[in-house]
Amino acid sequence: MTDAPLTAAPSAKYKRVLLKISGEALMGPQGYGLHPPTVERIAQEVKSVHDLGVEICMVIGGGNIFRGLAGSAQGMERTTADYMGMLATVMNALAMQSSLEAIGVYTRVISAIRMDEVAEPYIRRRAVRHLEKGRVCIFAAGTGNPYFTTDTAATLRANEMACEAIFKGTKVDGVYDKDPVKHADAVRYDTVSYDDCLAKHLKVMDASAIALARDNNLPIIVFSLDEPGGFRGILAGQGTYTIVRD
Repeated sequence: MTDAPLTAAPSAKYKRVLLKISGEALMGPQGYGLHPPTVERIAQEVKSVHDLGVEICMVIGGGNIFRGLAGSAQGMERTTADYMGMLATVMNALAMQSSLEAIGVYTRVISAIRMDEVAEPYIRRRAVRHLEKGRVCIFAAGTGNPYFTTDTAATLRANEMACEAIFKGTKVDGVYDKDPVKHADAVRYDTVSYDDCLAKHLKVMDASAIALARDNNLPIIVFSLDEPGGFRGILAGQGTYTIVRD
């Protein structure tokens, strides 16, 4: 592996981005936990963009292991359930780090909850320096606070890192006016405003994340994580996706 600053290729549309994926994306065909071949496939997608010279941050949810809201709904105290969900995101971050480093991409897991034996504590200037040196930064444990989702954590970190866009990897190729899995006549938006996302409950991200992105004019690009080469294609100005912006 090499550990040197990268120079973004002329074909890359953005120099620094944050990739947000759900924990469920790591399950693959399983109904729970981590599916190593799926983790490896996503790592290859990240590497293909990293090879363009793009600086990459990542935030991964923990819903494949534990979801705080679900635990709370079953009678667990909400704060405790949320902290358990944060720990699940650290497990996913370590799995992604392992897969990325196995294919030659230097990676740092940076946790909002201190656990120095397995991850770095979050220090903004240090994280920025990692990006400048060409390392992928995986931000784990959400914001470190209960009642905030990993969507909000992703938007917060993207702003702190001065990312030019958030890439939200999902199972569908953009934002639709209704669930395309249930409705054959669902229409995909090429562009949609932050306010429309909130008013129409389009479920791109939670309301706090959308509002934070809107207030800082940070575009959100929603694309299919299941489409091979989709992440890299968008950076080259190709592919199918929806941009959320003013």
